[in-house]
Amino acid sequence: MADYSSLIMIALMVVVFYFLLIRPQRKRQQEQIQMQNSLTPGTRVMTTTGLFATVVTIDADDVILEIAPGVETRWVKAAIGRVLVPVDDTEVNLKAVDGDAVETAQQQDDDQDSTTKKS
Repeated sequence: MADYSSLIMIALMVVVFYFLLIRPQRKRQQEQIQMQNSLTPGTRVMTTTGLFATVVTIDADDVILEIAPGVETRWVKAAIGRVLVPVDDTEVNLKAVDGDAVETAQQQDDDQDSTTKKS
């Protein structure tokens, strides 16, 4: 009876490791590969090393990135860390967090300037 309970515990541990470690890792890898295969010219990307660039052309396993006007470099697709989403220029200055207003950095600087002017 003790032999069965130890085998059941080992099998249970393997199942837990699969669902907590192996399965999420595979899912992230597949999402990364899908993102890299869906790249199109003109897309803004960030490499795994933190370089921001624009995709110019795509070869089989390589991507030509423009890092500055007229400066193009060749990278492997696996080096693309993420696709950058364009941010709208009309951002709201105040954001609600749990019902409280959070000041932006510019508003905080303005407040500091006004306090230094008072003294």
